[in-house]
Amino acid sequence: MSEDFLQQDVRYVKGVGEKRADVWAEQHGVRTVHDLLRFYPRRYLDRTTVTPVRQLQEGPDSVTVVGTVRSVNVVPGNNQKRLEIILEGEQGGRMKGTWFQGVWWVRKAFDEGDRVAFHGTVEKYGRWHSMTHPDFDRLNDEGPLLDTGRIVPLYPGGEAMSNVGLTSRTVRRVLYDLFKEHGLKLTETMPDWIMDGYDLMEGRVALRAIHFPKTQQELSRARRRLKFEELFFIQLLLAQMHEQQEEVAGPAFDDPGAYTREFVREVLPFELTGAQTRALREIIGDVQTGTQMNRLLQGDVGSGKTVVAVAAMMHAYDSGYQSAFMAPTEILAEQHHANLQDYLQPLGLEPRLLIGSQTKAEREAALQAVRSGASPVAVGTHALIQDEVAFDRLGLAVVDEQHRFGVAQRAEMFEKGERPHMLLMTATPIPRSLALTLYGDLDVSKIDEMPPGRKPVETRLRAEKRRGEVYAFLNDRLEQGEQAFVVYPLVEESEKMDLKDAESGAQELQEKFPDYTVGLVHGQLSADDKDATMRRFKEGDIDLLVATTVIEVGVDVPNATVMLVEHAERFGLSQLHQLRGRVGRSDQQSYCVLMASYKRSQEAKQRLEAMARTNDGFEISETDLQIRGAGDFFGTRQSGMPDLKIADLTEDDEILEVAREAAFALIEKDPHLRADEHERLRRRYQEDYAEHGLGFARVG
Repeated sequence: MSEDFLQQDVRYVKGVGEKRADVWAEQHGVRTVHDLLRFYPRRYLDRTTVTPVRQLQEGPDSVTVVGTVRSVNVVPGNNQKRLEIILEGEQGGRMKGTWFQGVWWVRKAFDEGDRVAFHGTVEKYGRWHSMTHPDFDRLNDEGPLLDTGRIVPLYPGGEAMSNVGLTSRTVRRVLYDLFKEHGLKLTETMPDWIMDGYDLMEGRVALRAIHFPKTQQELSRARRRLKFEELFFIQLLLAQMHEQQEEVAGPAFDDPGAYTREFVREVLPFELTGAQTRALREIIGDVQTGTQMNRLLQGDVGSGKTVVAVAAMMHAYDSGYQSAFMAPTEILAEQHHANLQDYLQPLGLEPRLLIGSQTKAEREAALQAVRSGASPVAVGTHALIQDEVAFDRLGLAVVDEQHRFGVAQRAEMFEKGERPHMLLMTATPIPRSLALTLYGDLDVSKIDEMPPGRKPVETRLRAEKRRGEVYAFLNDRLEQGEQAFVVYPLVEESEKMDLKDAESGAQELQEKFPDYTVGLVHGQLSADDKDATMRRFKEGDIDLLVATTVIEVGVDVPNATVMLVEHAERFGLSQLHQLRGRVGRSDQQSYCVLMASYKRSQEAKQRLEAMARTNDGFEISETDLQIRGAGDFFGTRQSGMPDLKIADLTEDDEILEVAREAAFALIEKDPHLRADEHERLRRRYQEDYAEHGLGFARVG
């Protein structure tokens, strides 16, 4: 099939027309022949086995029977009429089909003597085996049998589709005619070495088999081929971006020197974990190559990512370079600055803080220290990338909670200095399959080991009737001099939802715990008010902090040992895990109490069970991906994640791995896809992927 034909408007395809084309485009994005071929079935009915009528037995499984209509009768009843059709099997025996709805519409579809197929579950009433509202197909129509005696595809539909006659039956007919007329013209996209190396079914055979499979085995091979192809093109784009990044020169650091060694061996009161050591070794390997590093450092809350980043910054300073440390909020920037002061002052070094709320004098002093090179590290929010901030010699940029920064902001940082190395950090564990798709052009280091001495947070699920004992437990912790978070999903009461809000919750808690100070922080407060309250909590002036999810990421309060989440069924899984990560920041035992309504959806039940089952953020993220699907996970719809039409990142990780291997092998072999054997692949890639770009999770 010529490339031009694949781009032809679907309205010109036999059986479609203008009205159907408009609805198909609006409902499912089907605009061209190419889209039509990839309008994949949502599921299949296996009708390859036809059961003789005389062998029918009652049971829960759906069966197919074929026979001749012997009578068609509308039977009056007390409340409603019913349609009864008697079907005689081809090898004898009779059964009944019964309809209570659409009686007259169905009646018109049958005449005595018609040869038909019924598909449904069988029940026995008296002497009759019967199907109620069976699917049916007329077999005496002209043309091939697309609905009986084969594996039958069922397509995405909806009311708008039905209104213009785009039922599964119509879609099957349109596709059958398309394959019959043009199928042999479809060309193979993949080169022979990929087809043979990865044992792929031929492309046009796979497209035919996904719509009209002859056997379950053929369907399975077709699905594998088409999933591979979909994931391969995404990985090809990432492989090409990775190749281009490798061509960008970056500062070439020396071997780690005195500052790095002294920080790791003398300043740190503990030894690095194996995972931290591995991550640091990977970073050091990158920054000595002379090409720019673009690495994602992911690890659970409290896994020690910051320590690895500080060691990397000391390596930069040993090599004569400064570092920038960018955080999403002022209070987080201040927290990082305080931690860096603790780490660097024993080395005789002074990190500088640059945030919007500083006095003019503080700001000028910090700017001068950064500009002159007197300070090894500048810490701040996006204020770090404003024009007035100039570094003497910037070699490393560390971006914390990087998904909270826009691509443009990271790109500005990327342009500062001599193309600094980029280290992106996230405490939101990302399933491997999604990381390879969102961050596939980045190198990924993973800290999957917690520092020794940290006790896992105990998670308890509680219903409203046990609130008394939850408050008694909370009181015990406060009496021990510990602090607690109480998190609500709403700020003000909603008439539509019977949820406690943060403001009334704070009031109630102050009444329940009159001897303790209750603070309140939520998204509608000004940044200054929020910061002031958080600071008072951190300093111990507030015992109970009532909050909405503004405390989800970041602030470190080692003395806070209880996280009480109200209406936990309303929160997402990764959100709950991030909230739990606010406690357990010291060697004291910490607790996360999830208050949840008995009225909860199946999804909410799965989320809460996962929280009670494990503290492992990577396991949590895999569960979250399975529950939500890739499109909604981590806001990927907003981050440019391409829609997958057949592949599923929750179950196709093995296919993703081999597709990635093939894509990176291709770019290594032919970086610009100029070889003759890659011509068709290049054309498809340029039309569907390269020109659009994916624009997600990118730096630069």
